[in-house]
Formats: sequence, C-alpha cells, structure tokens
Amino acid sequence: METLYLTTDPSTRTRSIQTAARLLREGHIVAFPTETVYGLGANAFDEEAVLRVFAVKGRPRDNPMIVHVHHPRQARELMQEVPDLFGELVNEFWPGPLTLIVRHNAAVPDVVTAGLETVAVRMPDLKITRNLLCQTGVPVAAPSANLSGRPSPTDASSVFADLQGKISAVLDGGECPVGIESTVLDLTSAIPTILRPGTVTREDLEDVIQSRVLFADANAERPLSPGMKYRHYAPQASLVVVSPQHAESASVLADAVAKQLSAGKRVGLLAPEAMQGMGEAAFFSLGDGTPVEYARRIYAGLRALDAEGVGVILCPGIAAEGIGVAVMNRLLKAAEREI
Repeated sequence: METLYLTTDPSTRTRSIQTAARLLREGHIVAFPTETVYGLGANAFDEEAVLRVFAVKGRPRDNPMIVHVHHPRQARELMQEVPDLFGELVNEFWPGPLTLIVRHNAAVPDVVTAGLETVAVRMPDLKITRNLLCQTGVPVAAPSANLSGRPSPTDASSVFADLQGKISAVLDGGECPVGIESTVLDLTSAIPTILRPGTVTREDLEDVIQSRVLFADANAERPLSPGMKYRHYAPQASLVVVSPQHAESASVLADAVAKQLSAGKRVGLLAPEAMQGMGEAAFFSLGDGTPVEYARRIYAGLRALDAEGVGVILCPGIAAEGIGVAVMNRLLKAAEREI
C-alpha cells in the first residue's frame, strides 16, 4: 500500500484536508496531528475500519479508543445521557487536551469501546484537526499513530517510521505543541476520576468543578481508558529513570552514565540542556527541564535516541506534581517502573 503524504503548507492545506476527510469517510485509515500526539484515525461508525486500526497498530482489542469530535454537540449525539459536569468542563477545557468518559448510546459500535458501556470523547485544540473533523462529518476513533507500546509520535516523520505502507495517508501538521496524550476524566463514577493524567491537571479540574477529583487505580484489570493496562510509550532501548530526589545532582547522573558505559553499553541521556556533556553518552535535550518541556520533548527524545542505536537510555525524573504527574506516568510506564 502506498501511504500518501499530505502537506499542510498554505498552498496545499485545503486540498490535503479535503483528501484526508474523503479517505476517512470512505473507510480508510489516516494519521493526523493533534495538539497532544498524532492520532491514527478511522470513521468511528465504520466497524471494519476501526478493526483495521487495531490490526495496523497491533493493539489489544480490549483497549478502548478515544472518539474525536469537532464540536461538543457531536459528542452529545453519542451519549446515553449528558453528565452534570459536562457543560462546565467543556466550556473551560474544550477544545483542548481533556478526554471525557461518558455513557454511550447505541450509535457507538462496541469495537470502539471494547464492549464497555462508556465511550471516551475529545475535541482537539488544533485548527487543522478541527477542520479535518468538520469536513469528515463523522466522529473519528483514533489511538496514537504508532505501533502498540512504542513512544507516541509527535511529528509526521515518526508516523512514517512506524506505519509507512500500512495506512492510506498521513496529514502533516508539524510538531505537536503539547507532546503527551490528553488527560482522561471519568464522569460516570460517583466522584470524577482521572484515568490517565495529562497536562490538564487535577488542580485545574478541581478549580473548575469546585469539588474533589480522584486518581484511578492503576492496576485495574479491565482498562476503561487508553494507557491504563498495557506497557506503553517504550523505546527499543532499555529506559532507566533516575529517581527525582537524585535527578538534579550532576554527580549522581554522571555516575549512572559511567556505570552503564563501564558495562559496555551504548548510553543515551534524555535530560535538561544543562546536563549535556556527561561522558560519551548520546544526548537529547529536554530544554530547560520544566514539566512542560519534558512533556513536549520526551517522546521525540526516546525516538531520537533509539535512532542513535543506544542500548540504554537514562532520564532524570521530576517531582510528581501538576504536569509532572503525567510526565512521570509516561516515564515509569516506558521504563516498566525501573528506577
């Protein structure tokens, strides 16, 4: 299969979006940008197309997908009932990196929801994406546009590296400005519960709804949201996270690099710019080391160091506060909790 590469510079944007929308309506699989990561989209009402997404990614069938909409009205059309908090949250955070879990109606195929009574819905905050969804005319089910378990792609070239020849098209919208997946909030539980942390933090949510927000049990047997059960975000190299209480110590990090080098391993260092130059480690910068920069660069860094052929990647952890909760969630899943 030839994978079309659809550019979105000013001279081609309109035609590229029209082509991608037509392909989605016709049952093809199209990768597209969002502000978080690139998604691998299919018409959410087309069961065969959705099944091809599972097959292309190698994604377990019990791992539900997020349905992307271009307007809150389109999300309401998928619901059995509209939760009390839906309007408040949508007014504050949509379009944006917040996914809401609601009870779905009969319009949503079981293959999208993994047979659950709930569906995950989101309205992305990227103009190109909203134009695409609007022109497609149907909700689009889309997990991240990578092989299952690997780091999510934040640019079109990463999508091509995983999926060229396996999907119909990639719509190139440049680099994703947020860089990690959306926060997933369950509105069907007695107390709103975060199933997957993201850059919309618990504090952000509590400020808006003026009530408590919980974090879900990470060990739930049946995943209610993407990112809950299976190994995710992992590079081909082994990833080791340096514990946050030691991560700001240059000597501790240098010793960790030296230990891996002395064991004969080729080492990659994924760290803030100020930590560059430790031994012979390949280096990818996490900018100024703030949680926002970690989130924006971390997947690109894991992919870049894999491309360098390193055997182990070291990454200093950060405090699990605010956006740092989401960053550490991704790092620890990718490292299989190796600290």
